[in-house]
Formats: sequence, structure tokens, C-alpha cells
Amino acid sequence: MFLLSLLWATWQIEIEKEFEYMRHRVAGRRLSRTSEHRLAMRRNLVASLIEHETISTTIEKAKEVKPFVEKLITLAKKGTLHSRRRVIALLGNRDIVDYEDGKAVKKGTIVGKLFSELGPRYLDRPGGYSRIIRLSLKRLGDNGQLVLLQLVGPDESPKKRAKTTTKRSRRKTRKAAKAERESVSETPEPIVSAEPEQDTKAKEANDAEQPSESETEAKAEDSVEANDQKEQGN
Repeated sequence: MFLLSLLWATWQIEIEKEFEYMRHRVAGRRLSRTSEHRLAMRRNLVASLIEHETISTTIEKAKEVKPFVEKLITLAKKGTLHSRRRVIALLGNRDIVDYEDGKAVKKGTIVGKLFSELGPRYLDRPGGYSRIIRLSLKRLGDNGQLVLLQLVGPDESPKKRAKTTTKRSRRKTRKAAKAERESVSETPEPIVSAEPEQDTKAKEANDAEQPSESETEAKAEDSVEANDQKEQGN
């Protein structure tokens, strides 16, 4: 019995270890933090990104934060009271503070900037409000990959990707080209009729029958002289 219980316990431990590393249908990254710490870190990073529009962090944190920023900007584009309340519930409403002459001066709020500046900026842009730029620097201590997480500028227009040709489209183009070649080969050659030649021969014959201008002038002069002679004889 003791051996059976020991085998049963070891088998359960092996199953737990096996399922511990299988994260099927589990989205997101743990980032070696608890859920509360992870949520607070994501809110702080997004608030800093909205305030400064560019931040430096590790690539794992940037990939985790980027979809959250896109969602908030999409809500800000609507500009409704309901979307504003949803953003406050997800992000909070931290103050934007600037220091002038050694004194803290309030410049606004994160939600205010999100709805007044960032939302109208991206009205004509269907997604892709942020980008990740890899840096050549490594973080001291753990040698983590550092990146820049930025918001896209107002002057940058979305790039349209060229449509990649698939096998079906290639087949269609080949069939269309083949049909064009067949239609060109099947078109009959134009038949040259003999009527133009007959018309030219008839014109030449008429020209030959009609007297020239010199002949008509000579005949007219002869007729005038004959009339003069008749008048003198009378």
C-alpha cells in the first residue's frame, strides 16, 4: 500500500509539472508579476506614453502595452460620454504635471489629452496608432532588449500594402492571356476587294475620254474664227 501511494503521489507531481508549462488558450504575459502589479504597471506605461508620446521599455512590456493603447485610442475616436467613462475605468485619470521655476504646475489630465488631441488626430487612420522601434542598447543587470514605444505622428499617412498575387489570381491571369491569344489568332484577315481597282480603271477611262483643257481651248478658237469669216462673207 505504501508503494502504491508513493507511486500515485509521484505520478500526480509529474502531471502537475507537465500541465504547468502548457499554456493552451492563455493570452498575455505574466512578466514575473502578480495580476495587481501587472495591471498597475500597464496603466503607468500607457499614461506615460499618452503624456510624452514616446517611452523606452523592454520589448516584452511594449508588446503587452501596445494593444491596450490601441484600444484606448479607438475609444477616444468615438468621443462619447460612454467611451470616456470606459477609458477612465480602464486607465484612470492621472494629472499631467510640469515643473516651472521649481513648482509643479498642472497642465491637464491624461484622459483630457487622449480625447482632445489623440482622438481627433487619428480619425482618418484605421488602426496602427503606435509602433515599436528596436534599440541597439541592452538593459544593465538582466541584459534585456530595449525598444522605443511611440505614437505615430499626425503627418504620417497609413501605408497601403500591395496585394500579393495568389495562385488563383495567377491562374485567372494566365487564362485571360490565353483567351486573348486565341481570339487574336481566330480573327479573320481583312479581304481586299477588287472594287477599288475597277474604280481606278473606270476613272482612267473617263479621263482618257474627256478632252484636255488645251484641246477645248483650240476648239473654241476655231469656232470663233469660223464665225468671223461667216460675218465677213455676209
